[in-house]
Amino acid sequence: MSDRNIPEINAGSMADIAFLLLIFFLVTTTLDSEIGIFKRLHEKQTEIPINTYKEKNVFEIRINSKNEIQIEGNQTIKIEELKPLLIDFINNGAGTNSNNEKCTWCNGKKDITSSDHPEKAVISFQANRSTTYATYIAVQNEILSAYSVLRNDLSKSLFGKSLDKLERNLKNDKSNTSLARNIKMVKKRYPQLIAEAKPLNVN
Repeated sequence: MSDRNIPEINAGSMADIAFLLLIFFLVTTTLDSEIGIFKRLHEKQTEIPINTYKEKNVFEIRINSKNEIQIEGNQTIKIEELKPLLIDFINNGAGTNSNNEKCTWCNGKKDITSSDHPEKAVISFQANRSTTYATYIAVQNEILSAYSVLRNDLSKSLFGKSLDKLERNLKNDKSNTSLARNIKMVKKRYPQLIAEAKPLNVN
């Protein structure tokens, strides 16, 4: 009786099959994406010497280790109360700028105990090392949002369009020098004067 030939299994393509399966699972598997924290970026500026400003021209914001927002010393407020207070402070217009010019576009309360001019209104911001990142970012966003409201309102009154819309238009027409000049003027009238100090270790 002759020996029968036992057929061999061709395993040469097993590596290819395993590779294809790996690709399949990588493509079809869904991964949970992390939830990020939205943050506005303030404009780049040089260090602001707060000690050269009058006390009434500096709006102090502190976040303590309990994530409580404190303004002008120890007055605790809620996050939704911050932006209106900042708008009133920046837009107060009780005095003049360094060139002795009044703020003709300010429609604030003209409170003599508050800021003289948007060019002198400084926001001093300091967090605690125990402050949560979410609270820290939320406060920064409220500060920048206050400037955004004032700038958009001024731009609408001068040019009939918000500053956000002017900036979008400039992106589509970068050679428009008059549009760029208008944007620069609005930002100059409400400059972002934000002085952020190093975080504190105390409560």
